[in-house]
Amino acid sequence: MIVTMVEQSAPLIVITDPKKPRQPIPASDGADYLKTIPGFSLMRKGGSNGDPVFRGMFGSRLNILTNGGTILGGCGGRMDTPTSYISPETYDRITVIKGPETVIWGPMGSAATILFERDILHFSKVDGFMRGDLLAGTDSRFDQSFDGAFGNEDGYIRLIGNHAKANDYHDGNNDRVHSKWRRWNTDISLGFTPNKDTALEVTAGKGNGKASYADRGMDGSRFLRESLGMRFEQANITEFLAKLEGQVYYNYIDHMMDNFHLRPVSMHKMESNPSRKTVGGRINTTWQSSDIFKLQLGIDGRQDTHKSKTRRNMLTTHNWQKDSKISNYGLFSELNLYLSDVDTIISGMRVDRYSADATQLNQSRHKVLPGGFMRYEHDLTDYAATVYTGLGYTSRFPDYWELFSASNKVQMFKKLNPEKTTQLDAGVIYKTDTLNVQLSGYVGWVNDYILYTTLGKFNNVNNVDARTLGSELNVNYHITSNIMTDMALNYSWAKNRDNHKPLPQIPPLELKLGLHYHADSWSIGGLWRLVNSQHRIAKDQGNVIGKDFASSKGFGIFSLNGEYTITKQFRLSAGVDNLFNKYYVEHLNRGGVATFGYTANQQIAEPGRVVWAKLHYDF
Repeated sequence: MIVTMVEQSAPLIVITDPKKPRQPIPASDGADYLKTIPGFSLMRKGGSNGDPVFRGMFGSRLNILTNGGTILGGCGGRMDTPTSYISPETYDRITVIKGPETVIWGPMGSAATILFERDILHFSKVDGFMRGDLLAGTDSRFDQSFDGAFGNEDGYIRLIGNHAKANDYHDGNNDRVHSKWRRWNTDISLGFTPNKDTALEVTAGKGNGKASYADRGMDGSRFLRESLGMRFEQANITEFLAKLEGQVYYNYIDHMMDNFHLRPVSMHKMESNPSRKTVGGRINTTWQSSDIFKLQLGIDGRQDTHKSKTRRNMLTTHNWQKDSKISNYGLFSELNLYLSDVDTIISGMRVDRYSADATQLNQSRHKVLPGGFMRYEHDLTDYAATVYTGLGYTSRFPDYWELFSASNKVQMFKKLNPEKTTQLDAGVIYKTDTLNVQLSGYVGWVNDYILYTTLGKFNNVNNVDARTLGSELNVNYHITSNIMTDMALNYSWAKNRDNHKPLPQIPPLELKLGLHYHADSWSIGGLWRLVNSQHRIAKDQGNVIGKDFASSKGFGIFSLNGEYTITKQFRLSAGVDNLFNKYYVEHLNRGGVATFGYTANQQIAEPGRVVWAKLHYDF
């Protein structure tokens, strides 16, 4: 069936297959794919390259990794977010770990850790596969993707590629929104597998694209990505040393912004060309006794360098100017302790050393920051349920945008404190043949929360103390063997403890209701998305790309979808998003610019009715 909402696979862990069709149809970037997971929202800027938000938290509070490595954008206003360089359908799996509840994937994400993962392949004989998709939709949407591999017991070669494009979309009033985009990616993997316990994989990739933005004075005319990587795995080394893993990676982005390639030519042409190089690696060992414990010990590190150059009125281009170098190196330990068949304690600790150099400011700073968590899980076997509770703590070093993009960066580079989050997560998972229920909740205390305040044309950043809480509820019920209904409810709340007012950029209460009918070879379904109004705002406060303008109205959107399995190799899916062509605006939203007719504080409307069809093949 078509994915409309995603359930937890285990306590605080959500796993989804990005190759499956989903509704509403996502743009071909990482942020849009996450919207089907309860708790995620999107900060829209145009038709693509939005910023993901989880539980109202944004930016580096989300630790996003691609195949174990970090890729970072270059624009000071986050035109190119990290997810702008990720095409999810080219990955095998997306894993989301809620809250500060893991330490093995680099600096802890205070809101969540998000993994876009590709598997190392093992063939037992000469074999291979070829799969992909063709998608067409409203506003000249057209996507093609391919994933093929061939190998034997000694190794393999895998080639992955995609190309996607769309013209400007139209909102529910049939007004055109400046939002045209195009992107392509290609990646190759060469694997060496001399036996079932040993694997060495070398990867290389490249991509590019362009995107129009209704929220700012420039568009993105280049999103160049170059990636290299190598990873090694050795399993079953000794009785207790279960696995040794090693990885190194290199990610480089070259981003071009201008005000004349994708919009009416301005009298004053401008170009801005930021770039960013991120290199890193990790070593992880897994020590295990199958019925007693699993212990992971390791080290990781990364370093990113940012530079840029500009050109005005097509005059002489300035030389590259390096403005920052940020690095961190960490030690981690994560333990699963199996107390009994029904009781497990999972805990972890890590310590990171951070270094940041502001080359143009002639300043630098260093910090050693700890983090850790402990979670208890108990299986209620008599009730087909699992209950859990966990407490996590992390100190988040300010990221590039917080250190360098604010108007008061000279004063705040050394004064801006790391953000310290202590969060309690708890929940229950109940699963039977006909009914699945997953409830998770959290309450957090954030000291030195990094907050943006807009003062005219200036964005100032400072530290405040905050409190957060919220919950996600998923229910999936099979009325009959052919009819299923599901529901997803998520709520986020946050308060500035310094002034006792709301924290900005918090999404409103949201409810999704689905009804599906499936037979042997086909299915049909409906999705009703209901979003409440949001009156808890902090006017002119927010983050590096968004701020609270005013209260927002609630809305309801209804969509239809269907799927038909033509043969074992071919599957056709189709849908109509926003069936009634409703005009609506999300609360988390950037304001449009006057170039495209937007008045002050007028926000960008969402797409109107979108009709799409997708053909999947698998050989």
